[in-house]
Amino acid sequence: MNTMSYEGYAARIEYSDEDGCFIGHIAGIKDVIGFHADSVSGLRAAFVEAVDDYLATCEKLQRAPQKPYSGKLMLRVPPEVHAHAAMMAEAHGKSLNQWAADVLMSAT
Repeated sequence: MNTMSYEGYAARIEYSDEDGCFIGHIAGIKDVIGFHADSVSGLRAAFVEAVDDYLATCEKLQRAPQKPYSGKLMLRVPPEVHAHAAMMAEAHGKSLNQWAADVLMSAT
């Protein structure tokens, strides 16, 4: 599965062999927004159009659009994991927050 992003929204992308097209869904929000196209460039354009339409519809309805995630993440880990992560962050000359963000980013 692959992703693309636009205006802070991310879409998960799949290919449907049955339909012979790419299918995308905006991830991380409860509203259901899908789009499709038969080429990557067409899919990109459909994604941009879907996000723009979603934002315009929210504005028209005077409702705040859902945002995927705030960027704040609370984790509960065993104390020894916390200690090891703090040690690794210090060894890399980073804050624990920056080190964890880098590790999470490399895992995606």
